[in-house]
Amino acid sequence: MSQRIYFLVHGTVQGLYTRREVLPPMFKLTFKPGVNFRNFTQKEATKLGVTGWCRNTDNEKVEGEAQGSPDAIKQFLKAIDQGPRHARVVKLDKEDRELIEGDTHFEVRR
Repeated sequence: MSQRIYFLVHGTVQGLYTRREVLPPMFKLTFKPGVNFRNFTQKEATKLGVTGWCRNTDNEKVEGEAQGSPDAIKQFLKAIDQGPRHARVVKLDKEDRELIEGDTHFEVRR
């Protein structure tokens, strides 16, 4: 028996741009590297035999769908709720979805 879920991860899970004023009217735009959350998610899914996908959202969250045995999904959700070392997950939403036949791997979407 398998199950499929949709997940949405809130917190510090993406890189972000910051704007700092240098001398008016000039400013410096810097990019803080990401926390590697999507790759971490893919690695955990593959390790647990979970299929599906994940991607960054426009509002600095990570979303995706995951499919696998109930035990694998439980372990997967526990892993992404903790996240990689530099991430800070503050909330993890999930909802059940219909199974997709023929799903063979877990992919990171752009």
